Amino acid sequence: MRIFVVFLFSIALCISAPAQTGDPPARILDLSNWRLTLPIDSNQAGKPDEIRQPNLASFVDDRYFRANSQANGVVFRAHCGGVTTKGSKYPRCELREMVEDGTKRASWKTHGEVIHTMDMRVAITATPEVKPQVVCGQIHDADDDLIMIRLEGAKLFVERNSFGDVMLNQHYQLGTPFDVRIQTGRGTVDVWYNGKQIMSWAVSRSGCYFKAGCYTQSNISKGDESESFGEVVIYRMHVEHSD
Repeated sequence: MRIFVVFLFSIALCISAPAQTGDPPARILDLSNWRLTLPIDSNQAGKPDEIRQPNLASFVDDRYFRANSQANGVVFRAHCGGVTTKGSKYPRCELREMVEDGTKRASWKTHGEVIHTMDMRVAITATPEVKPQVVCGQIHDADDDLIMIRLEGAKLFVERNSFGDVMLNQHYQLGTPFDVRIQTGRGTVDVWYNGKQIMSWAVSRSGCYFKAGCYTQSNISKGDESESFGEVVIYRMHVEHSD
């Protein structure tokens, strides 16, 4: 019995051991219900590479998707010359929300009784030189982005397309971690920035899902070099759907 107890204790220590540099990002963030899009086409299939579960649980890319040097955050990087998804002209290293252990696409509505929440602690650590713009989080609906957490120069804001922007920070400094909560349900989309509610927007959309990571808003046609990049570090991320 004693040997068995010691064995279980050893297993518990291994499970709870902190992440180390070189560990897969899934050791830092719960990626069980996500799919990753990369800004490369390694198999020349004509579209960006996608990493799905169960492969995402152990996936690391030293250039685009890795633990940071402190092993307390996940680095997402997308270079301006990267491959883009259909319907977009900009590259991304970005997670797309899934369900059922990553096997099916998430799809929900903003006007139901279920409350959908994504909490993140995140920092935007690099932007392209010519067009210094990066998106680090989104709600996307069935057709287009509904909201995006976007940095343009030093202005960090919620973009709502034709409905007008909502400012979060007019003087954001690259590398500064911030907390953002995006919550929707019962007909509104609400956003908190560093614990303060900034936005409550009445809107009805379906086919929705969360996205998080680095969606670089520039390319070589904008004047940026191919290897110029946007970069985001996510330290904490939690998604919940509750009645």
